Amino acid sequence: MGEDAVIRAYQAMGYSLLASRWRGTAGEIDLIVGQDSEVVFVEVKQSSTHDMAAARIGRFQMDRICRAALEYCGGLEGGSLSQMRFDAALVDGYGRVEIIENAFGAD
Repeated sequence: MGEDAVIRAYQAMGYSLLASRWRGTAGEIDLIVGQDSEVVFVEVKQSSTHDMAAARIGRFQMDRICRAALEYCGGLEGGSLSQMRFDAALVDGYGRVEIIENAFGAD
């Protein structure tokens, strides 16, 4: 349910779904969406509140997703030089979606 709501939110912003639950040797990426030449890797977390959902994303998980994203981009024309971004999509108990762009940035 959460991933479907997140897909709809990205599509409403003009993004296309490129992959759902993509799995490589480094691990799984919940959603991959794209717009123009940008590829966005989305980690979806659902909990009773957005804050609780965000707290469930740890450094180890971010590193795993980044490795998997590089693997995915290896199959693209631009390879690891592809324009990419890492977002967190938080879904609360009411199904409301909060998208945090560049969620894996430096603290």
